[in-house]
Amino acid sequence: MEPGATPTLKRVAIIFSGGPAPAANAVITAAASAFLRAGTSVIGILNGYSALQDYNAETRPLVEGEDYIFLQPKDLRGQRNSRGIMLGTARAHPGREISNPADLSDPEKTGRIGRVFQALVDLQIDGLISIGGDGTLMTANTLHRYQETLPESAGRVRIVHVPKTIDNDYSGIDFTFGFFTAVDVMSKSLLNLRADAIATRSYFVVEVMGRMAGWLGYGVSIAGEAHMVVGVEDVVDDLVDNAAGPRPGAIPVYLDLDALCERIRRLIEVREAQGKHYGVVVLTEGLVELLPPQVVEGLPRDEHGMLSLSKLNIGKMVAERTTHHLQEQGTPKKITGVQLGYEARCAVPHAFDVVLGSQLGHGAWRALEEEGANACMVSMTGQMQHRLIAFADLVDAQTLQTTTRLISPSSDFHRLAHGLATRLQP
Repeated sequence: MEPGATPTLKRVAIIFSGGPAPAANAVITAAASAFLRAGTSVIGILNGYSALQDYNAETRPLVEGEDYIFLQPKDLRGQRNSRGIMLGTARAHPGREISNPADLSDPEKTGRIGRVFQALVDLQIDGLISIGGDGTLMTANTLHRYQETLPESAGRVRIVHVPKTIDNDYSGIDFTFGFFTAVDVMSKSLLNLRADAIATRSYFVVEVMGRMAGWLGYGVSIAGEAHMVVGVEDVVDDLVDNAAGPRPGAIPVYLDLDALCERIRRLIEVREAQGKHYGVVVLTEGLVELLPPQVVEGLPRDEHGMLSLSKLNIGKMVAERTTHHLQEQGTPKKITGVQLGYEARCAVPHAFDVVLGSQLGHGAWRALEEEGANACMVSMTGQMQHRLIAFADLVDAQTLQTTTRLISPSSDFHRLAHGLATRLQP
């Protein structure tokens, strides 16, 4: 923009929602800095959608300093490489009652998303940068779709979304910011466990965060020199519990827990025969979702009825079962279950993630200010070239759901992770 030119947007808001991810502040500061230099006022919404979804001009007004702040250049200095989320975050999901287009006309189901919209309008927001995972993308899409049902006199807020997840399972982008930091942090922990296993002649079964997709677990396994990795993408053939029947969802089968324990027992047998009395196995947390109903009955679930993956600790479960199997066979071995994930979410960001996050944040500014974009996600292709993807290409028009990007079993990444592991067959 030329000096002295009038910005097309007078005031934008930036919101971060969902779990933390390294380099979040690079996204926020790059976007905010670009807008401030263009003469656009920038509001940072604090703690996700928590305050916005409860907004009421009379009974629950938004309070500056508690619910939002006006970002200034001084607030951005030195934040690009900082830990944490400078705006805070929360898992508030104001569009969760809306599951199909018809719900957008239901005043009761649109209550929360309507309050979010009204809060933004009353704050005189022209454009919103949404930073978050697939749930946040669905909220952004719902907010856009909700506005389409309103008369023009109600006002409009243009929305651009920036994909965020350390899980790297986002459709529409090759790598999400925070992924490489998380791999780096957890692989270093895995190397420590590997050294422990060598010293104590024992084994570790390590559950790695990442929800359904195996990207994080595979990356940690490769960089952390694990001897076996099993993700949801690997639940085929002998690992399928045929007796449990078909399963709904992208992975249509259930995991045979005893078969998984047998595979680890076989790993131990092979390594012991080679004179290697130690080992590290990586399991991705999404395997919890594939456990048969009789196994997960009574296990903790979140407010949406989904299994609380972090509370189950499948690594510990599998370690205990495998230990029991070995004891029954008269070949006892020490096996310890460990869970990794939370320690990586607010780690000091890897330089690559800082660059990627900065480019995505700057891309959000370009999308809103230079291209007049709306209802799209900022992505990267090739050597960090900007690319905009419409919400309509990412969110199903009827279910209003997104899809998880799993690892293709035919991919080179899949082949690498398993090619570096201990061979169980001669």
